[in-house]
Amino acid sequence: MSYRREIAEKKPKMIWFRFARWICKVFCILFFRLRIHGKENVPEKGAFILISNHQSFLDPIFCGIPLKRPLYFLARDSLFKNRFFGRLISSVNTIPVRRGEADIAAIKKIISKLKEGRGVCLFPEATRSRDGKITHFKPGFGLLCRRGGAVVVPVLIDGAFECWPRHKKIFSPGAQIVICYGKAITAEQVKNMNDKELAENLTDTLRRMQNNCRIKYGKEPYRY
Repeated sequence: MSYRREIAEKKPKMIWFRFARWICKVFCILFFRLRIHGKENVPEKGAFILISNHQSFLDPIFCGIPLKRPLYFLARDSLFKNRFFGRLISSVNTIPVRRGEADIAAIKKIISKLKEGRGVCLFPEATRSRDGKITHFKPGFGLLCRRGGAVVVPVLIDGAFECWPRHKKIFSPGAQIVICYGKAITAEQVKNMNDKELAENLTDTLRRMQNNCRIKYGKEPYRY
């Protein structure tokens, strides 16, 4: 495939992605009070991975809409079984992954996107929080970070648990949602940590960010 043809085929998808992100941004402005900090910590070019805590179904939207750069996401393969919803999330750069096993095809696809200089958003808790607290991150994402040569940016989401806890069927409008992009960890620093060290480093970093954020906005900090 020629370079020009490849660009021509990608252009409609990029236009759709930007339109979908604009719709999500309008949705968030209408229904939530967003507070965004630290966008300057996300690199303007090159591969990067956002590592975020997971509080609600809306977390991918909260992580992505403040940024100009497009992101790729992961979602469990069962979400793609619904034909309409599966096509929808596929159209906004979501990659299916089989839970409970090493999905080699998904791993290769993510690494290839990173090697192209793309951005990926991951939620290493693997499931939404039961109480708003951040559980210990599962360490498997370290391989992706190293193989993809990616900068790692910790991202805190706070308020989404109160807005849409996992036991509720629908979100509560009017909630204050805080999104904080923390100081980036360089690709070289990532290479000097093993999977466990990286997971523990980011778990501790996001817990500190969470409690600092909650204190700043007049909330009770969590006890870890």
